[in-house]
Amino acid sequence: MNRKVYTSKDEFIKQNEELGTALPYSEDTSILRESVTVGGKTVPNRLACQAMEGCDGCFDGSPDELTFRRYKRLAEGGSGIIWFEATACREDGRANPRQLWIKKDNLDSFKKIVNDIREDSMKANGYAPLIIMQATHSGRYSKPHGTPEPLIAYNNPIFEGNNPIDKSRILSDDELDRIGEALIESSRLAEEAGFDGVDVKCCHRYINSELLSAYERDGKYGGSLENRTRLLRESIAGAMQITGSDFIVSSRLNVYDGFPHPYGFGVSKDGGTEFDSTEPTWLLSELSNMGVELLNITMGNPYFNPHVNRPFALGAYDPGEHPLEGVARMLHGIAALKKEVPEMKIISSALSYLGVVAPEVCAGFIKEGGFDFCGFGRTILAYPDYAKDILDCGKMKKEKICICCSKCSELMRSGWTPGCVVRDKLYTDLYREFKGGK
Repeated sequence: MNRKVYTSKDEFIKQNEELGTALPYSEDTSILRESVTVGGKTVPNRLACQAMEGCDGCFDGSPDELTFRRYKRLAEGGSGIIWFEATACREDGRANPRQLWIKKDNLDSFKKIVNDIREDSMKANGYAPLIIMQATHSGRYSKPHGTPEPLIAYNNPIFEGNNPIDKSRILSDDELDRIGEALIESSRLAEEAGFDGVDVKCCHRYINSELLSAYERDGKYGGSLENRTRLLRESIAGAMQITGSDFIVSSRLNVYDGFPHPYGFGVSKDGGTEFDSTEPTWLLSELSNMGVELLNITMGNPYFNPHVNRPFALGAYDPGEHPLEGVARMLHGIAALKKEVPEMKIISSALSYLGVVAPEVCAGFIKEGGFDFCGFGRTILAYPDYAKDILDCGKMKKEKICICCSKCSELMRSGWTPGCVVRDKLYTDLYREFKGGK
């Protein structure tokens, strides 16, 4: 069965029926042009650029030349939301030595890039996007000096196997308290830099996300659901208290990890790896009650089971399922949660594999109340002006789409600066250099 990204609707419709994935499809994509109000701010359309880390900042955490290049392309591309990439709250939480890191002494560089995004978008499109900064601590995947320096919530044999991380690397409750304080301070700095909001990152197995499955951890951050979500909830509450009423506080949230209890969140405690929405629904309801109006939902772990959060045509392993089934798990799972908290505005994920039919599938879901915004990740590296094409003609161009070949991830995992090897000559040349000139 074909696993290539869709370049025509006929192949999609055929496989959607054969696989029983039941993804809705609407030829009328005009709903994607609608503006939406979030936290008193108007988002000009329903298209969102997901947080795609460039690993191209300066060593002091400031945006560098390639960072500015990337966001200029996205700003001119027309998306209603730019979810600004993972930005560390502390040096020990950086995932690589060139990850962005916001602090007092480099704040002007963040002010500049936010201002440039708005100006570039206004010139190209006549409107400015909503800009949300993702505040992160990488935890298990911290590598601030280029080699692993993990800081974990608990030992996990699924990841560590016969080489468990030394228990001295398990963060104490006091240390987690201080990370929470750093996330709150990063939120204040994000507001000062001019961002419209902050994302207290809780996805893809970084520290906040790992705590969601700390079922067997002792202390105030483990065991009960209230404890396991404490760092997220208290960091969000603190960010709300320290920022203005018109500043949006949100999260990119993992609702399903894809591995069994007691090491995975969003699965049944009775065994198996099927999505169980019980605990995620409770968490979304709690966040809604706190005043969180916008959430960016995802699943899986890009280091362990990337087919769950970004279904691919070509990758390092065979996931044992068709990529469209991965897309369906994500989108139907998000739609089920949206049904439980209809008052929240929800951004979707895992759309790139859909290729040219992504706008029609998104329109179908939005019309059915499945989510509110369409979040594109890998696509924005290959096709930064995807939104402009959708807004102008209702469709995406097949010669510009991401082909989900995983080469951008290959670059990043090897410590290089990721970008689209297929569509962007700058990264084509970098990839050839990475491959020894081939």
